Amino acid sequence: MIHDKVLNIHYSAPNEVWEKIDVVYQSMPYWAGNTQNPKWVGENIDLWSSVEPGGVQIAGTMPEDIWEKWYLKLKEDLTAALGYEIGEPENGYDFKYWDS
Repeated sequence: MIHDKVLNIHYSAPNEVWEKIDVVYQSMPYWAGNTQNPKWVGENIDLWSSVEPGGVQIAGTMPEDIWEKWYLKLKEDLTAALGYEIGEPENGYDFKYWDS
């Protein structure tokens, strides 16, 4: 199944935020990337992350039964690490950092 989600993490967040994100990314199952090329790989799994003007994008393929748990864990772990609720801006989740 193809997934494409954008999270409420703005590109203008300070370096300490990106360092925390890297730690969370690396703790997630199927991690196969590095700080410059975050990705997760496994059987029928090929996900990547990028920083876009609209937020952090997580996209690629992952079976739906794995995705549901994996994506929930990612958002929960990022919320705990960053200190504000992480979710999709289209669902009303606000950005904490915003380039002004």
